Amino acid sequence: MFVVIYGRPGCPFCTRAQALAERLEAAGILRGQRYVDIWAEGISKADLAERIGKPVHTVPQVFVDQRHVGGFTEFDQFVRERGLLAPSQSA
Repeated sequence: MFVVIYGRPGCPFCTRAQALAERLEAAGILRGQRYVDIWAEGISKADLAERIGKPVHTVPQVFVDQRHVGGFTEFDQFVRERGLLAPSQSA
């Protein structure tokens, strides 16, 4: 799996999503992960909405293998439902 996280500086949920992706990568579950700072890259929420196909009101927005998963809560749930990390390792 490859994870891409679109976030912004100072966003606590972006930080949590990135930390979860890093734990997955360290455990050998991901073949890679990328964090995209939407401010630094000039990406607007409207740009993300166009890619996702529905309005985007918050960040992070997480994609797993180019499939939109949602925000941090949905990403965490995705990981838990699949048992990708032991309970003590997840967020």
